[in-house]
Amino acid sequence: MLLGKVRAYFSLSGTMRRLIWESYILLGWARIQKARPFAKIAPRLGTPMVETPVTGLNRNQVVEIRNISRALMLASKYTLWESQCLVMAIAAMKMLERRNIASTLYMGTARNKQGQLMAHAWLRSGKLIVTGADTMDQYTVVGVFGNRCPEKGSGEIVYDS
Repeated sequence: MLLGKVRAYFSLSGTMRRLIWESYILLGWARIQKARPFAKIAPRLGTPMVETPVTGLNRNQVVEIRNISRALMLASKYTLWESQCLVMAIAAMKMLERRNIASTLYMGTARNKQGQLMAHAWLRSGKLIVTGADTMDQYTVVGVFGNRCPEKGSGEIVYDS
């Protein structure tokens, strides 16, 4: 079983292997950030209550975003720490930021069948959901952070608080 995973890893392109290592490192960094009080990390997540545009990605950026999403999914399975939705969204946001690609982090809440409050985070870039797409439709958005937002009046969506 381990040998199969090692073979699968080495069958990936060099670019994908580098993205997996970058993902692994940033998932660790994001996990450390998550352990801090939210008020301390929120300013680094982007502009509160502002979404980045849904359009404007070129073909190369779409390929890059899809590769980042795939690398994060693969790396998160092997971390020694919890790498759930918020950790993955923060790591993805930083990976996109390094490539000057705008993204929006969403935070949502919902109630489960027992009435307990649940939270979820996901990241969008352009029309693509980078992380957290699996259950995002079940949550009501309570927070939005736009990273690398364009200038006012150029197409971003601003929520009134």
